[in-house]
Amino acid sequence: MTHTLIYPQTTRHNADGHLEIGGCDVVELADTFGTPLFIYDEAALRAQCRAYLEAFAVYPGPFEVVYASKAFSCRAMCELVAEEGLSLDVASGGELAAARLAAFPAGRIYFHGNNKTAAEIGLAFDVGIGAFIVDSFAEIERLERAAAARGVRQQVLVRLTPGVRPSTHSFVQTGQVDSKFGFGLEDGTATEAVRRLRAAATLDLVGVHAHIGSQIFALDSYRREVEALFAALEVWRRELDFDCRLFNIGGGLGIRYTEEDRPASIAEFATVAAEAVATQAADRGMTLPRLLVEPGRSIAGKAAVTAYTVGTIKEIPGVRTYVAVDGGMSDNIRPMLYDSRYEAMLANKATVAPSMVVTVAGKHCESGDVLVRDVRIAPPEAGDVLVTPGTGAYGYAMANNYNGQPRPAVVLVRDGGAHEIIARETWEDVLRLQRPLHQ
Repeated sequence: MTHTLIYPQTTRHNADGHLEIGGCDVVELADTFGTPLFIYDEAALRAQCRAYLEAFAVYPGPFEVVYASKAFSCRAMCELVAEEGLSLDVASGGELAAARLAAFPAGRIYFHGNNKTAAEIGLAFDVGIGAFIVDSFAEIERLERAAAARGVRQQVLVRLTPGVRPSTHSFVQTGQVDSKFGFGLEDGTATEAVRRLRAAATLDLVGVHAHIGSQIFALDSYRREVEALFAALEVWRRELDFDCRLFNIGGGLGIRYTEEDRPASIAEFATVAAEAVATQAADRGMTLPRLLVEPGRSIAGKAAVTAYTVGTIKEIPGVRTYVAVDGGMSDNIRPMLYDSRYEAMLANKATVAPSMVVTVAGKHCESGDVLVRDVRIAPPEAGDVLVTPGTGAYGYAMANNYNGQPRPAVVLVRDGGAHEIIARETWEDVLRLQRPLHQ
C-alpha cells in the first residue's frame, strides 16, 4: 500500500479494497459510528509508549517518561498511559479532571501552565499531584499560600526559558527569550525564581523544566538546551545551594505527517538527550539527576486517522478541484494555525490508483477552512470515505464548535474490535449551555 510511513502500524488494504486499521474496516467504522470520526490504533499507542521506555533506558541514571496529555487527553487515554507505566503531564484543570476520573496515580502527575487558576491549584492539591511546574512569580505566591493553608510541603520544578530557538513554526516555539512561558536565564528572572523557591517554607524545589518547542526535527536543539540549563545549575549550586534532582528536558519530537518529512527516531532523541545530560553532569562534577522527558505528539500523533464523508465536489476548470468533507477546522485546526501539511486517501477506494490532484476543503464558513491542498487521491465521488492520517495529536484536543458543529466521536481499535472512548456530540449538546434572552 502507499503512504505506509504515515499510517498506524496495523494499517493494510483488505479483500474488499478498503483501508483497514487494527483489524477494522474503516468504511464499516464510518457507517457504524458516523463521521467525522477519530480512529486510534491501540497497538500503535502502546508501541510508542514502550519505545520511549526502551529508548531512554540508555540513560545511566533514573528516568521517567511523562506523557504530555495536551496532545490527546481523555479518560481512556489516561488509563492506557497508566497501564504502560508512564507518568502524566497536565496543563489545565480539565486535563487533571480526566486523569482523576481515570484514577491515574496522583504522584505521577505534573501540572503545567502559565496561568493556573486558584480553582485548578486547589484541585491539584486535593488530588495530591506529584509536582507543579512553576511558571511565574505570581504562581509562587499562590502555591505558597495554598500549601500553607493545607499544612503541606509541595514539590515543584521551575520552568526555564533557555534562549534556544529550534527550527519549527514560530507558534510552537517555547524556549526562546520572548516567550510567555517560564523564567528567562538571560534576564536574571530564573535566578530570582530559584532564590524565592529555595526560601519558600512550604515549597520543595526538586528540579528544573524546559520545553523548547514542538514538531522538532533537529536534535542539536536539545543539546544546546541541556548545555544552557547546566551552566545555570552550576551557578545555582554554588551560590544558592540548589542541587537539581529532577531534570525535565521537555518533549516536542517531530513526527512524519507527509512522505517527505524526515523526523528523528525516538532512539536517536533518547541518545542525544541522555548523552547531553550525562556529559554535562560529569563535566561539572554534579550528581546525575533523574531525567524526565515529555512526549505527546510522538506518542499519539501517528496512532490515529480522521475519517470524513465526501459531500460536494467543485471543479474549477483549469484551476482546482475542491472535495468538501463533513468536518474541517472544527476537528483539525492545525492547517489553519500552522500551515500544517497532511496526506489523504479514500478508504473505500484504497486499491484504486490515486490519479487526481484535489484540495480537501472543510464545511465551515471560512475560505481558509482547507484541510489538505493539492493532494493526489483516487477519483472522488459523493459518499466516499476520505481519511487523513497523523491526526492523533492536537486534533480532537483542539476540536471546537465553530458554526455550531458537534465534536466528533473517538474510537479505539484493536484486533478487529472497536470501542468508542469519546461519544459524538449532538446538536443538543452544543445548545445545552445556552440560555434565553429573557428569563
